[in-house]
Formats: sequence, structure tokens, C-alpha cells
Amino acid sequence: MYGRKVKLRFFFIFLILIILSLSVFLILKSLEENVVYFKSPTEIQTLTEINKNKIRIGGMVKENSILIDEKKLKFIVTDFKNDINVTYTGAIPNLFTEGKGVVAEGYLKDKKFFLATKILAKHDENYMPPEVKSALEEK
Repeated sequence: MYGRKVKLRFFFIFLILIILSLSVFLILKSLEENVVYFKSPTEIQTLTEINKNKIRIGGMVKENSILIDEKKLKFIVTDFKNDINVTYTGAIPNLFTEGKGVVAEGYLKDKKFFLATKILAKHDENYMPPEVKSALEEK
């Protein structure tokens, strides 16, 4: 029916499509592992299921909530509607203070407790991360 050249072309086109599909799949799979989602305390309260993936929470550090015990830093992140308790072990950013914006990366234990592995809010006193600003404006 088809000649040898036509069959060979179809085979190479089919092979290229398979290789392209496989490479796109592998790229998307590798990116999926590195995705970190951002949530505000109110969004965390509305979650139906708590997964064990790494997330970022953001908001303001609640006034009079910072407590330093030996090597642990405990504070409360608020979006002025809901609060979440955060525990962090590690180096504290120089400008981390009460009443300022903060983004913490880590793992959610339940809807009221967050175990932070990083504090990303290294900013001057006038800067607020865009995610935190938009989350606070929505509320």
C-alpha cells in the first residue's frame, strides 16, 4: 500500500512525537516536586484536608506574640481575620519584628499550627511581599 519511504517517515514522526511527549511529561513531573503553594491563615482555615506538602504562609506578625525559647522562635501570623501559630528553629532575619509582614515556608501540622523551616521575610520596614499584600487586601 505505502512505499518504504512513506512508512519510514511515519515511523520517525511517530518516534519524535513519543519522545516529545515523554520529555514534556518528565519536565512537568520534576516541576511538580518543587512547587510551593502560598496560603493565608484564612485560606488554611477553609481547607478540607491537610496534606503533608511544603507550603508558604503569609501575613502579619501579631503584636505581642513573639516568644523565644532556647533555640525555638514561636510567633503568630495573622491576616486580621484568622491566626496561625508558627514554630521556627534557625536564624532569625534581622528585621523580623511584630506588626510586620512575614512569609514562612514549612509544613502544616493542623489548621492552627505551622512548623516553619524558613522565614523568607527579609525586608525593610516598608516592604510587604506581594502575596501578603493581596491576601490582606482581599480580606
